[in-house]
Amino acid sequence: MSNSTFPRAVGFALAASFGFASMADADTYKWITFKPQGAGDAQAITTQWLVDEFAKRTDGKHSIDVFWGGSVAKTGEIPEALAAGVGDFGDIITPYFPDLMPLNNAVGFFIPQPMNTLEVGHFMEEMHATYPEFKQELAENNLYAFGFRPLEGYGMLCNKPVTSAADMQGLRIRSYGFAYPKLIEALGATPVSIATSEAYEALQRSIIDCTPIGPALARGWKYDEVAKYYIELPLGASFGHLLAMNLDSYEGMDDETKAVVDQLGKDYLVEYARMLDDDDARVRELWKGDLGVEVVPFPKEELMGVLDDDGVKEVRQEWIDKATAAGLPADEIIKSFQF
Repeated sequence: MSNSTFPRAVGFALAASFGFASMADADTYKWITFKPQGAGDAQAITTQWLVDEFAKRTDGKHSIDVFWGGSVAKTGEIPEALAAGVGDFGDIITPYFPDLMPLNNAVGFFIPQPMNTLEVGHFMEEMHATYPEFKQELAENNLYAFGFRPLEGYGMLCNKPVTSAADMQGLRIRSYGFAYPKLIEALGATPVSIATSEAYEALQRSIIDCTPIGPALARGWKYDEVAKYYIELPLGASFGHLLAMNLDSYEGMDDETKAVVDQLGKDYLVEYARMLDDDDARVRELWKGDLGVEVVPFPKEELMGVLDDDGVKEVRQEWIDKATAAGLPADEIIKSFQF
């Protein structure tokens, strides 16, 4: 998908085809999401929390209907559908759209990095509050980010124990995004591009030996049924999702409702991070029991050695170049990624 603006004519046609074009004075807004309603994870539960809070904080004047499970737009369609007015709210998996939003994908170029989930969310809030270029990148495609949903701190789930960089040599490790391919190569392993939905079978059949992931997501995708070693590789929290709105829908709200939305985005981050921490603790207890997953420590200094790798440096420089070209003080921004 390119970073050109979405045609408004296409947007109106799409909205009309679903029968609910966004209206500035609508009492009920539409949230389109790839998440199944019954997923039971922090992402799905806190989405419902936000929807309930929106109705509560607007004293019932406004509400949000959620269209779950890709019923209106699949994962890869949500940015375009939101921009077109097919929905008013939605969650966008940011790394899936590198050409559309390179600035907003900053964290994905800097793995490993030292921030946890809450810190990554606050970093993104600060970027949007401080540098108009982050908002403008989205506004060019009729999108507005009112909140952020980082992923949890990542390690690596493997089907064999890995206790050092030497153990990484020759392993096949699931790869995606910007930094992971070069990071995996720097560790002496082979990156393998496999979709999230295919990783369970790939681990089960030893097509891959490991995948970067956190405990809550590993349990959610049930990868821990077929891979029994969680390596405490300190990769930091990945940036996952924008909580986004159709920009026209947002601008059509009165100031009071806009304030509710913007505050909800900030409050959502805190609630989501808290729930994710609870999930992490719960899963680790399950691993000690019948699931039988062994948590394996990994020496941090061996991971830090990859920061001097030319390939890892090249990926980081790619974002620095993009940010500099956009007029941003890249050297100042990337201090957040330094250990």
